[in-house]
Amino acid sequence: MVSPIDIQKALSGMDYPASKDDIVRHAEQQGGDKEVVEALRKIEDREYEGPSGVSSAVFD
Repeated sequence: MVSPIDIQKALSGMDYPASKDDIVRHAEQQGGDKEVVEALRKIEDREYEGPSGVSSAVFD
């Protein structure tokens, strides 16, 4: 089970606003685990203004 903390760790250092593709790529480059990357691949394809928006997309 992915936690909000896992998502935030994977997005550490991310520049916003960012697209879904940018977010997934960043998580992969940061060594985010497979579950985290899969969760991020399922978010809506749009621009995100910050990490809280990404977490909301993952967990809502």
